[in-house]
Amino acid sequence: MVDALRREYSSAELIEQEAPADALELFASWYEAACRSSEIIEPNTMVLATVDGSGQPAARAVLLKSFDHNGFVFVTNYQSRKGKEISDNNRVAAAFVWNALERQVRIEGRAVQLTAEQSDQIFAARPRGAQLAAHASRQSTELQNRAQLDQLYLEAVEKFGKEDVSRPSAWGGYAIRPERIEFWQGRANRMSDRLLYSRTVDGNWQRSRLAP
Repeated sequence: MVDALRREYSSAELIEQEAPADALELFASWYEAACRSSEIIEPNTMVLATVDGSGQPAARAVLLKSFDHNGFVFVTNYQSRKGKEISDNNRVAAAFVWNALERQVRIEGRAVQLTAEQSDQIFAARPRGAQLAAHASRQSTELQNRAQLDQLYLEAVEKFGKEDVSRPSAWGGYAIRPERIEFWQGRANRMSDRLLYSRTVDGNWQRSRLAP
């Protein structure tokens, strides 16, 4: 039964006096630990939430491409559902869940479209098959069947032949400019640690503890 599943958390703690003042410094430390863990597959997976014009939220997993003080970068088709929703309302939320480390990171902020040059650099670093897929897939549009998708991919292969694959104009990246980053560390008896970093008007971080 689902309600019978329970795990006690006891691997680590998150104390204010030991946490850095910079939220990005703490994220980098946690992300590196997730990358080192043999139990975590694709530690750069984050759940991204957007909202449409009616207020209906939608969430999906995307891959983090990079992060720094300018934001958390992911890529997509700008004509996809999430791309259209971000165009209408660029307030988004994202979450990393690293169960093996009993950790979670929640991010809230605004998604800002990258420049064409930045998107070109990310696209050029992708495997050729993924580049071709970006041309084949009209992301989020309805397909008749799998055969139609496979045919679109073959058409992309034939179109480019042995030439370099150009970036589709509708494909590119966003950077989530964080306004709030919450770090959750599981603790025994569900008395977990939650530290919230909120961006101040001067661009610094204000840290507070939340009840679990």
